[in-house]
Parts: sequence; structure tokens; C-alpha cells
Amino acid sequence: MALRIDSKLNSRQLVPAIERLFELSAEKILSLEKTWAPERGTPVFTVRGRYTTRGWTEWTQGFQYGSALLQFDAMGEDRFLEIGRRGTFQRMAPHLSHIGVHDHGFNNISTYGQLLRLMHEGKIPEQAEERAFYELALKVSGAIQASRWTRLADGTGFIHSFNGPHSLFVDTIRSLRVLAVAHQLGHVLMSEQDARISLLQRLVHHAWNTLRYNIYYGEGRDAYDVPGRVAHEAIFNTTSGQFRCPNSQQGYSPFSTWTRGLAWALLGCAEQLEFFHAGVRGSDEDFAAAGGREAFLAQLQRGALVTADFYLAHCCADGVPMWDTGAPQLHRLPPDYLDRPSDPFNPWEPVDSSAAAIAAQGLFRLGNYLWAHGEPARGRRYRQAALTIARTLFNEPYLSTDPRHQGLILHSVYHRPNGWDYVAPGQKVPNGESSMWGDYHARELALLILREARGEVYPTFFSGVRHD
Repeated sequence: MALRIDSKLNSRQLVPAIERLFELSAEKILSLEKTWAPERGTPVFTVRGRYTTRGWTEWTQGFQYGSALLQFDAMGEDRFLEIGRRGTFQRMAPHLSHIGVHDHGFNNISTYGQLLRLMHEGKIPEQAEERAFYELALKVSGAIQASRWTRLADGTGFIHSFNGPHSLFVDTIRSLRVLAVAHQLGHVLMSEQDARISLLQRLVHHAWNTLRYNIYYGEGRDAYDVPGRVAHEAIFNTTSGQFRCPNSQQGYSPFSTWTRGLAWALLGCAEQLEFFHAGVRGSDEDFAAAGGREAFLAQLQRGALVTADFYLAHCCADGVPMWDTGAPQLHRLPPDYLDRPSDPFNPWEPVDSSAAAIAAQGLFRLGNYLWAHGEPARGRRYRQAALTIARTLFNEPYLSTDPRHQGLILHSVYHRPNGWDYVAPGQKVPNGESSMWGDYHARELALLILREARGEVYPTFFSGVRHD
């Protein structure tokens, strides 16, 4: 049965929990701002309730300063705008020109993109020079991200992960936001002999290959091809440009589903559906490799739907999933564990609240999209699922109410195979800790619902781009 959807829950009913969440959030942002030394690197996850770093890539710094901007947006306190703006100005520039990562959309949309959105909405004063600065930053970031390109045999390609040119991560579908914004700002990637490369075409090609190779549809691609299953990584032969096999870095196996990767796919697809139906400019050539614009959008919607349905069938009854659908000790849980509320303190396998926060936003956006495009019944189901999951996350045992704990949402998991997550004394699996991405996406989800409850503007990643 999995998620028990509350069909009567509405956004206004969640306002008290959201306001409480942002009250706690304020304390935690200020605690981190007071105690974190930038020379330590970027805060990633908590250990014993205190944020610490993990040298892999600096992909979470945008969430640190972006969280302060979300806090300002929700509650209107200028000190959080100052924290977010100052951090962006002083610390984020290296992320704009970073050629070694696939996470520009995480870092730079969360900071420069949010500041541009806030200015466009009138929440911060209009300043022509400051707007131009944010726009230039996003143009550069979009082009740099698009340049990290692996070409495939059919003439398409993808933005390869930090693992190298053979590696397509499912996560990167959400990093495509920065290509979308840069394209809407009129930018292109310049290459040899002044070749002008369309950022929209690279976005389409990358999304198309993610939909083809990282998401499954029950079409017999392999013996474990279940509709909505997601592979964290797709591996290619860089000499021939051909797909070779699925793989997983942070999940248990290539043939099970790492649930945060599933959540990234769901949210990434939903956001791109919103973007392409908002009047995006583009040529027929940009969509040709995917069979044309309509064929591409149909596949994008199909990817969103299968991942949404898979998530709803494989999370626990309260909407929080186990960290991987094939985790090796799941058989030790009660046979009906998916029909019960999640238990982060079980001794066998960890849950992942960060996957729930990301997936809930994807479900909410997908539901709104379908509602607006002639499928109100299906849209309502996904919206209600999102609200149900949000209610779980915005209350104990997931909401962190201890003022000594710097995290906001508890029971997040980072890299189970590498053993990076802290296991407390007396526990057998990670629990009780938070992550930068989990906290950030919970705030983003809370803001999205709060704005609806208040009747305010619906925020999107491309809200800050003028459509003159």
C-alpha cells in the first residue's frame, strides 16, 4: 500500500507547522553562521548534532547560503538576507567557473538564482548593477556546466559527473536548471572557431539521455526493469559512445533504487515540465534528436509520472523511504514495513528524510502541473501526497527541536556504501543526523507550501528571468 495519502489535508492547515519549522530554522542558521569557519570547507552533514565537512566536492555550499535566503523569503527578517547575500558574494564565485563538477544548478541557482528571483519579485530593491551581476554569474555558470560534455554515437550527449566522461548521474537532471536560466538570459556556449552551442539543446540532450538510460519503464531493458526504477549512474564507452550498463555510487546496487536519486529524478522532471510550458524560447533543432518538442515533453512527463508512482509505492506509510529499495537488511524488517510509519530507529537499515523532502517538492510541482494541464484528478493525488509527506517531515521525529542540534530535518543519509554517516552509540544504523541538502529542500518545500497558503507568487527556478 505504501503512502497513506490524506485527501483532505490542505496547505493552510500546514501553516502552523511551517511557521514553527522556520522559527527553529532561524536558530539553526544563526548557530551555523556563528560557529562555522569557512577555511574548514563546506558544511555537509551533522555528526553528534554539529555540522561537519566531507571532502568529496563542495556541492553543498549553495545550500548553506541559500537556506538563509529561503528563511528571509519566508519570514522577512533582513539579517538572513544579509547572511545569504554576503555568503554568495564572498564564497560562491569559485563555483561559477568550476569545470570539474556536475552540480552548478545546486550551488548557483540556490544563491545567485534565488537573489535574482527575490529582486524580480520586489522582495529586495531593484538595482540594475546588482541584477546584471546575478545574471552574468548565471550565464557563466550555465555555459561552464554545459561545457562538461560527453558526446554519444547518436550525436547527443550528456553532462558527465565528477567520476569522469563515462558517467551520467541521475542527480544532474536538477543541475540542468542553470542551463535553462542561462539560455533564457540569451546566453550560449562559445567553442572552437567561434561555434555557438545552444544551451537549450544541451539541456534537452542531457535530459533525454537521463530519461533513456537512468529511468526504467518496464520495457525489458534488463531482468530488473520495473517502471519507475532509477539507476544512480549510467556508464558509457567513451570510445564508441555507446551505453554499457547501469551503476550506483551512493545506492546499494545498480539494480535497486537509491531513493534520493529517485527523488532527484522526480523533482528534476517536474521542474523542467514547468519550465518548458512557461514560454521558453527554442528552435526545432534544439529538440530534433528527441523527435521534436512534443515528443520530448511527452517523455519528460512520462519520466515524472513513473518516478512519482514508484516513489509512492516504495516509501513507508508516512511518506519517508528507506535509503535504498534493495538494501541488504530490509528482509529483517516486518514484512509489512511499507504499510507502517517509517521507523528511523530500526536496527537494520536507515531511512532517508532528505529523499522525502526532495520527492515531496517534485510531487507538489508535478501535481500542480497536471492540474493546470487538464488532469485535475491525477494532479490532486500527487499534491495530496506531497502535503502528507510534508506533514510528516515538519513534525517529530523528523523535525529537529533540540536547540543544540544544528540540523533542521533529522534522519538523513549521505553515503551508506562508503560508511560516511555517523552511527551513534547504541545504534546499529545511521539516524538522528541532518544534511545540508535535506535541510535546504525541507525549507524550499515549506516555502512553496507557505506561499500557496498565503496566496503569494508561485516560485520556480526561472522566476527571476524577465520575459520581455
